[in-house]
Formats: sequence, C-alpha cells, structure tokens
Amino acid sequence: MTDLDHPTAPEAPGGPDEAPANDYVIEVSDLRSQFGDHVVHDGLDLNVRRGEIVAVVGGSGSGKSVLLNTIIGLKSPEGGLVKVFGQDVDKAREAAGLERRWGVLFQHGALFSNLTVRENVEAPMREHTRLSAREMEELADLKIALVGLRPDAGALKPAELSGGMRKRAALARALALDPDLLFLDEPTAGLDPIGAGAFDELIRDLSDSLHLTVFMITHDLDSLYAITDRVAVVADKKVVVQAPVAELETSDHPWIREYFLGPRGRAAAKARVQASEA
Repeated sequence: MTDLDHPTAPEAPGGPDEAPANDYVIEVSDLRSQFGDHVVHDGLDLNVRRGEIVAVVGGSGSGKSVLLNTIIGLKSPEGGLVKVFGQDVDKAREAAGLERRWGVLFQHGALFSNLTVRENVEAPMREHTRLSAREMEELADLKIALVGLRPDAGALKPAELSGGMRKRAALARALALDPDLLFLDEPTAGLDPIGAGAFDELIRDLSDSLHLTVFMITHDLDSLYAITDRVAVVADKKVVVQAPVAELETSDHPWIREYFLGPRGRAAAKARVQASEA
C-alpha cells in the first residue's frame, strides 16, 4: 500500500460488481443545525449514492454552506447524524482517515497566496503522506495537467492566475490525494458563461473517468441541467425534494417553481435541449 492509498469499502455480497442496495457515500439523517436561537436545519435528510453528481440548491440563508460544513466536519450538528463512507463524521473523522478520502473546492478557491500553484497542490500531501519532495512534485504536476492547466502554471502564484485558472488550481489541490468524494462550493461562481461551461465539462469528465462522487452547492442553473444526476432543494429548514432536474420542473413547491420555471430556469432548460439535439 502506498502513502496515497486509502481504505476501500468492503465488497458487496455477490462480488465487487454488485452494488449493495444502500450504497450511500453520504447519509444525513434528521439533522438539526442552529446558531444560538437561530435554527437553520430541523429534520433534514439527504443521501448521496456512490458515483452521483448531486447539487444542493436553496434560497439565500437556507443553510447550504452550513450543510456542507457539517458534512465535512467543520461544524458539529446540534442533532441528528451525518455519515460519510459509513462513518459518523462528528466522531470518527480523524480516526477513520475520512479527510484523505475527500477533496474540497471552496467557493473562492482558498489557495495560499504566498505559495505557487504546485506548492498549493502539494500541501495536502505534506500533511497526510510521507512522500518525498520529488514524488510530491511529480504528483502535483500530474494533478495540474489533469485539470487542464498548462505545465508552466505550477510555478505561478494565485495572483498571477485568471479566475478560471484559480478554480482549476484549487480543483487540482482538491484532487491531490486521489479522493473518492469531491465537495464543490459554488464551483462556477465568478466565471463567464464560456469558462463556466468548460468547468462543468471538466467536472463531468473527472467524475466519469475517476469514478468520483460529487457533492456541490451551486446557483448555476446551467450546471444543474448540464451535469447533475440529482438536485436536493433546501427549503423550510430541510431538504424538501431530491430528484433529477426534469422532475423538479413539475414540482408544486413555490420556491422550486419560481427557481426552475422562471425566465432564467426556462432559458437554461431550453439551452440544454438545444445542446442535446445538436
């Protein structure tokens, strides 16, 4: 086993190609989140299956980022249970090595401004592995190429990158430890439509080729139509529905109807249909 290897899930009964009925990477049950007297979530349930791209949407203040932070262990829940890879995150994150099995792309990249792109990508390796300096450099260059950055980008500082390049550099760092699960917080925010579309395509390609499970928070309707398998809508302090986008278009929930059937939602749906027919 190399330093970048991580524990694998036990094989399902019947062999490795037969997925268990409850093949969930993320399980959130009856979650309660609050800050003082302010209750953000109350009875929230959410499941993400292995290999899915699941997006979370909701109005401002609905607690999307709180949900993400709770799943990755940055916030302890006031009630309920959060499991990732079958492990209670609030109790076993460090002991189970969960952090090595996921990567996180934060909304603004959160790159270290005083480090080069290569050094940023190496940072998780320095923390979680015993690889040599040369091995880390070679792996970092591999991840940089994987996300579509040119070879000389590794020597640049974040301030020398465009917005789209910074997103890709942050994604390369999120992939540094070969995770099974990728968290994306508003991955296309701040990108122009062409750059956002290219980033969506990159996420879909990486998910397919690396067999990644992807959990993302987004407001980007084009992303929802282009790459998601299911969308979870957070409203009324819980997930009110989890379904493919096409099914959400028939929902009677007021917020969902306004979001998906408003002018921007209709435009995104039309663009997706045109793209599929081209």
